[in-house]
Amino acid sequence: MALLDGKDVMVGVIDVASASIETPEQVAGTIERALQHVPTSRLLACTNCGMAPMARAVAVAKLQALADGVALARSRHS
Repeated sequence: MALLDGKDVMVGVIDVASASIETPEQVAGTIERALQHVPTSRLLACTNCGMAPMARAVAVAKLQALADGVALARSRHS
């Protein structure tokens, strides 16, 4: 974890290997666990890989969960 000091860190909060849609609470929880090791200003929430092979409706729902989860985490940690 010491290697993270001073670096921006991307954390995959959306699992693209599953068609299950994460809840905003799950996304926020993953972000909050990452914030134990990375300052807010250095944390970037993202998917854990590309979404190209995924059905469009699932991808859109997962991206909405990502946005909603980030908003939830921000409201808790602002």
